[in-house]
Amino acid sequence: MRFVIVGKNVDVTPGLKQAVEEKIGKLEKYFAPDTEVHVTLNVEKDRHKIEVTIPVKGSIIRSEQVSNDMYVSIDLVEEIIERQLKKYKTKIIDREQGAPSFKQEFVERDFQDEDEVKIVRSKKFSIKPMYPEDACVQMELLGHSFYVFQNAETDEVNVVYKRKGNTYGLIEPEE
Repeated sequence: MRFVIVGKNVDVTPGLKQAVEEKIGKLEKYFAPDTEVHVTLNVEKDRHKIEVTIPVKGSIIRSEQVSNDMYVSIDLVEEIIERQLKKYKTKIIDREQGAPSFKQEFVERDFQDEDEVKIVRSKKFSIKPMYPEDACVQMELLGHSFYVFQNAETDEVNVVYKRKGNTYGLIEPEE
């Protein structure tokens, strides 16, 4: 694998470069030797962000992770990409798009689908009519990141959700 490592608002120190090459280099077992990996490290205040893009024929494998420590972000992004590769292997290979970019052992090996969707809990609750602003207050009181309610104005089932920057979103069905 060939690494192209770029830093935005951060110097790519030899330690960071080594950490990226070691962690992301673990993915080498999946790719052909001439595969190019684009890594962008970015620091804004407490946000240490890493973006990894691996172009393969006809597709792109990409992930970005943010944490308060760049080394933690590097660990996280490697795990995500490996999980993506295992999950999407059949799609990539079936279309024969990316097959030349991957090692033959990876193409031929079967993986257990660890990310199979399993519903482990089900809830029933009564929905009472309320305004979206009231639903946001209720969501905050419960400590949830979303809240399902019946909109008193439209009589439709809506969802309010928490967004970044202490703002809220509203999901409404289309007419």
